[in-house]
Amino acid sequence: MAVSSFTIRPAVPDDVAALSALKLTAFRETFLDGFAIPYPPADLALFEAYSYGPATVAAELADPAHATWVAETADGQLLAYAHVGPCKLPHPQASAAQGELYQLYAINAAQGQGIGRALMDVALGWLEERMPGPVWLGVWSGNDRAQAVYAKYGFLKVGDYGFVVGSWTDAEYIYRRE
Repeated sequence: MAVSSFTIRPAVPDDVAALSALKLTAFRETFLDGFAIPYPPADLALFEAYSYGPATVAAELADPAHATWVAETADGQLLAYAHVGPCKLPHPQASAAQGELYQLYAINAAQGQGIGRALMDVALGWLEERMPGPVWLGVWSGNDRAQAVYAKYGFLKVGDYGFVVGSWTDAEYIYRRE
């Protein structure tokens, strides 16, 4: 899919169903199809329902400490999203007063067209304005491409942690940008 143009805008409550579907699709394309992580099916189903279900997405959008943006086509198809809020990473120097980039994903068909860069710029701008200090993020240890992108934005690896998906634990890196 070649995207000739896209718009970045804040997600709104009317986006819940489409954003929930986008989050699920992007997660599956990245970690199941792309990296082939063999999550146990029952654990994966619970994780997906909790993390990307409409109730969770609606709660994120309603939380004033969080912000979510979507990239969409002229006809309203959601292509990508970014979600930020107070840092919750398990690092001794991290605090909820600092910002975290929770998620930044584009569906596979929309990658490589500048959408991720546009979302990153909006998300970092919002965090810098509202949560002064370092910006944090967690990234899967096997996602070299994402790590390279974050490094270009000045993020450095400062720790490790386990991201739990039921009985499965992904090895994750903690990155920080001063």
